[in-house]
Amino acid sequence: MTVYLRRYWQLYALLVLPLAYFLVFKYGPMYGIQIAFKDFNFFQGINGSEWIGLEAFKEVFGMRDFYITLRNTLMLNGLDLLVSFPAPLLLAIMLYELKSIWFKKLSQTILYIPHFISWVIIGGIVSQVFGTQSGMVNNFIAGLGFGEIPFLLDKHYWLFTYLIVGVWQSAGWGTIIYLAALTGINKELFEAAEVDGAGRLKRIWHITVPGLKPTIITLLIINLGHMISIGFERPFNIGNTAVREYADVLSTFVYRVGLQSGQYTIATVVGLFQAVVGLVFVLGANYASKKLTDESIL
Repeated sequence: MTVYLRRYWQLYALLVLPLAYFLVFKYGPMYGIQIAFKDFNFFQGINGSEWIGLEAFKEVFGMRDFYITLRNTLMLNGLDLLVSFPAPLLLAIMLYELKSIWFKKLSQTILYIPHFISWVIIGGIVSQVFGTQSGMVNNFIAGLGFGEIPFLLDKHYWLFTYLIVGVWQSAGWGTIIYLAALTGINKELFEAAEVDGAGRLKRIWHITVPGLKPTIITLLIINLGHMISIGFERPFNIGNTAVREYADVLSTFVYRVGLQSGQYTIATVVGLFQAVVGLVFVLGANYASKKLTDESIL
């Protein structure tokens, strides 16, 4: 081990920053998990607060709002998995099949841009495009003589808008992983299949998709692990009080109860619940994948 450290110390030195990041921002905050088992007082601190055991868990599991937000979180993540998960795969295959290099690079650049736009800005764009009275889409529909569609005020239309915006924002960036995996497929397989008379669709189905199978399964397991957790920015910036029945999720519940109301113990309980259930989802999905396809990440 000492010989390797001396010979490759530059490579080991590169690990310092990533390790420091995980220690400070991932493992360090685990110390605060004990807040879930204490009657946390901001002025007394974590160590000075009184232990209450599982009382906070009983309170959370007795809240009606908790189950509503849990349902919404699972629903939105489940629909996102059905709609947004296949989108990067399809985009990557289409980009890979393009023959024009300049058009491929231009398409990739345009598709990547939404990922770098803040959700606050995206929320404003959504309001300007899908707004009921001043939105660009509704103005166009009204110009054709049809009635306005409440994209942001009706819960069902809002759900459609939420999913479409999610695909637009994330699909382009997600193609990077699949395009990287596609470069690892032996090009001689495509050439041999073409010589044998296989068309483009057959080459995609019998060579491209099987070549992407390990990547697809890995990303699917990771996504299933996030089923119980959901980002705060997207539902908060696109949602509103009119569609709160669908837009209120666990992250906004934690924000409302934990930060706005100052119930830090309740917020920590919900966060711990999400972490534990997320771990169960990952391990369960990994076990099922290993049994069914012999592919897993562990």
